[in-house]
Amino acid sequence: HAVFVRSPFAHARIRAIDVSAALELPGTQVLTAADVDLGSFQPPPIPGLDQQMGRPFLARDVVRFVGDIVAVVVTESRAEGVDAAQLVVVDYEPLPVAVGPEQALAGGVLLFPEAGTNVCMSHPAERDPDLFATCEAVVSGRLVSQRMAACPLEARGSAAAVGDDGRLTLWLSTQTPHQDRDELARILGLESADVRVVAPDVGGGFGAKLLSVEEILVAWLARRLERPVRWAETRSENMIAMAHGRAAVLEFTIGGTRGGVVEAYRLRILQDTGAYPRIGAILPGFTSLMASGVYAIPKIESEFTSVVTNTTPVGPFRGAGRPEATQAIERAMDLFALEVGLDPVEVRRRNLFASDAFPLTTASGAQYDCGDYERALDLALEAAGYEALREEQRQRREERGTLALGIGVSVYVEITNGLVEPEFGAVEITPEGEAILRTGSFSHGQGHETTFAMIVADRLGLPLESVRVIKGDTDEVRQGVGTYGSKSTQIGGVAALQAAHEVAERARELAADHLEASAGDVVLDAETGGFHVVGSPAPSVSWKELATSLQQQGRLDELRAEEVFKPDAPTFPFGAHVAVVEVDTETGNVELRQLVAVDDAGTIINPIVVEGQVHGGVATGVAQALYEEFLYDEDGMPLTATFLGYSFPSAAELPSFDVVSMETPTPINVLGAKGIGESGTIGATPAVQSAVIDALAPFGVRHIDMPANGERVWQALQRADSGE
Repeated sequence: HAVFVRSPFAHARIRAIDVSAALELPGTQVLTAADVDLGSFQPPPIPGLDQQMGRPFLARDVVRFVGDIVAVVVTESRAEGVDAAQLVVVDYEPLPVAVGPEQALAGGVLLFPEAGTNVCMSHPAERDPDLFATCEAVVSGRLVSQRMAACPLEARGSAAAVGDDGRLTLWLSTQTPHQDRDELARILGLESADVRVVAPDVGGGFGAKLLSVEEILVAWLARRLERPVRWAETRSENMIAMAHGRAAVLEFTIGGTRGGVVEAYRLRILQDTGAYPRIGAILPGFTSLMASGVYAIPKIESEFTSVVTNTTPVGPFRGAGRPEATQAIERAMDLFALEVGLDPVEVRRRNLFASDAFPLTTASGAQYDCGDYERALDLALEAAGYEALREEQRQRREERGTLALGIGVSVYVEITNGLVEPEFGAVEITPEGEAILRTGSFSHGQGHETTFAMIVADRLGLPLESVRVIKGDTDEVRQGVGTYGSKSTQIGGVAALQAAHEVAERARELAADHLEASAGDVVLDAETGGFHVVGSPAPSVSWKELATSLQQQGRLDELRAEEVFKPDAPTFPFGAHVAVVEVDTETGNVELRQLVAVDDAGTIINPIVVEGQVHGGVATGVAQALYEEFLYDEDGMPLTATFLGYSFPSAAELPSFDVVSMETPTPINVLGAKGIGESGTIGATPAVQSAVIDALAPFGVRHIDMPANGERVWQALQRADSGE
């Protein structure tokens, strides 16, 4: 069992590590940086990302966040490992810290002095001093998309063993088994064929369960010690060690006519990447790309800067750069509507891209495939009863009661499969006449086993229960990309469809021999699952009969096909959300009364799976708006490292969401499908934040940072009451 010794300091120099007391325990080994021959867990080779800021597998000279690993203890049982880890004595020399991104940008404390800066990546814009020169109304704002923890219900765990043949097998809590296999092989100096990764059910991923230093060290230890090694983290360890999400400061300026037409928009993003930059450093690229949102803004200027801080590293988390873009533009539209004196819905409507304008390229460079944003908005408003809500709000304000009603609206668009990645699918017919699908995609709660099986069953004319889906084992599935970025059905599902289609076509030709007919005259009956001559249902050949015949001839592999599907472009799901809140103006308590979600993900394969994804996404979006925030004090000490301090909402805090279906098929793939896993998150957050601010508008409150919880609401009311 491996147990990691972690730094209690956010920034400190390691003077010495004394492991003698730990080694006195029977069967205990302790390894430090001097024992590890793996180099650094370098940032990915992305142009513009400072490669001097790589993370060592074990800290050698300096620790840079609370939770940084300084040693690993290996024992016969986990309990012994915890005891031994507490006996490892580390002599630290505390160093000054840079906790927030603005503090890090100032450069007073450098995490990597050799780099000479805390900026790990930047993408400046060509600033136009006259961007708003012709605008009649201009308003600016600042929004913090706060740091969040992914909080999977199952924390990370892994195990590694070396077989008699020398092959390494690693059981991982991951979303990307094939990518992990290849990365492990590279780091350990092995061939990919010498590594097997098995990904079982992982208890939720949300973008954060990608290959980590802990898991690489577990694999390295198994080879080093020639013993199976396992590791399972505690909840508090997960909260400080697994990648966090969001953590961006967004400054915006928006301008246009007094009639509510937006003419220009500027967005500046300051991204906190935590102590060691990896994927989190480049996520503002998606934020910049999606800066325009659903609005036909002719002039957009966007730039970002990513900095390192003495905090947990930041990575992808449900939405990964796209929620921040929607949060900024939707907050900007609310402020612009307030400035020009129009209803926020009307301002949105006047600036939406027209449904007949697609495909189009926004001023921020995104190439949208298709959409009908106004219809999504209309559906959401109708389902919510928007006019009646405004009338109820007017009456409450006249009555001057203590329970204020707030209404928030957001219209959004996001990008899925933003990196335009491929996916693998293989379909084969079994001797029993059933089908097996092997997919390179990976399901950790999204229901791919059902959705993909439906696609294959429909194409082959088989019952759903006759299709078995295999995923997550690199020995069972030879290649794959994995699951993140809401891309699975639009690439993995299409690959499965194409492989099933190829099998069906081969089977049709083989069945023609049995029927003594021309292959062009043979069809597959989707109702019966049998092949027959067109216009003559009998005689027919079933899948089982065909498979049995081919197996007897040693030719069953002819009913197997592999496909790799890569689209030409990403897809852009969209939608509209309406949130209704009640705010107690005496206590600050906020209660979400209603949330209507219209999320268009193109063609829907399985409505139940889609609704489940929307519910989960909306819950995450509401959580950011009202509940969740990972906090540090001025010394970089985490204040919310357990669920006692981190406000994680349960079903008791959430209403039943009103999910309204809408389908606009994309031309990017034959299924017409887009992603759905993150859409609810992206639309819900700005709608709920807007609703809280709207409830407090009569008191002079113009903005509340997220999470807009009772404390923040109460403080905002006190400031407004005192005239601040």
